[in-house]
Amino acid sequence: MFCNLAPEALADFDAIGSPASLPKGAILFREGDPGDRVYILCEGKVKLSCSSRDGKTLNLRIALAGDVLGLSAVISGSAFEVTAECLEPVSLKAIGKKEFLPFLNRHGEASMHAAKALSDEYKAAYSDARRLALSGSVPGRIAGLLLDWGRSASCGDAGMRFNMVLTHDDLANFTGTSRETVSRTLTRLQKDNFIRINGATVHILMPEELTALASE
Repeated sequence: MFCNLAPEALADFDAIGSPASLPKGAILFREGDPGDRVYILCEGKVKLSCSSRDGKTLNLRIALAGDVLGLSAVISGSAFEVTAECLEPVSLKAIGKKEFLPFLNRHGEASMHAAKALSDEYKAAYSDARRLALSGSVPGRIAGLLLDWGRSASCGDAGMRFNMVLTHDDLANFTGTSRETVSRTLTRLQKDNFIRINGATVHILMPEELTALASE
C-alpha cells in the first residue's frame, strides 16, 4: 500500500510503527476491540471472521501480503469489526492510531492510498456477500472462492495456483455449507479436471469452467 510513496513520505512512513513477527494461530485483534492501530501485512496469511451474539462464526476472507488490516476502524474511530487470526507465521508492521492519522494528514498521497485500500476492502466485502447470497449452488460458491484465491495468488499470471491453508471445516464456513459437502465438491472438481490438488497446493486448470460454475 505505501511502498511506492514519494521519497519524503516513504521516509516518514519508515520512521513510524514497529515490525513484528507472529506465529500461526496468533490473534492480531478481536472483533469489538478498540481500533487503536493498523497492521500492514508483509508476509503470511490472516483469516478475518465475525461472530453473532449466539456464538456462530462466519469466515469473511483471507488477507494476504500487502493488505492493511484495521484501517476502517482507525479512520472512523470505532472498534475492530472483525477478528484477525494468523493462518501461518506472519510478519507485519503495526502502526498506532496516534502515529498513523497524523502521517495521513502530512501526506496527501498516503491519504489517497488509504482511500484506495478502503475501496478495495468494500469491494472484497461486496464480493463475499454476493458469493454467499446470489450463488444458487454450493459448487458455485466453492468455485467462486477458489477463483478469488487463485486470482489473488497469481497476480495476473496465466497459471493459477495457491497454497490451501484452511481446513475443510473453514471452507464450509466460508461457503455456508457442511464439511462433507466441501469434500465431495472438491473431489468432483478434481475428477472433472477443473482443479488439481497436490498436498496443500491447489492448481486451477480450467478457470473458464469454474467461472461458469460460479455464476450458476
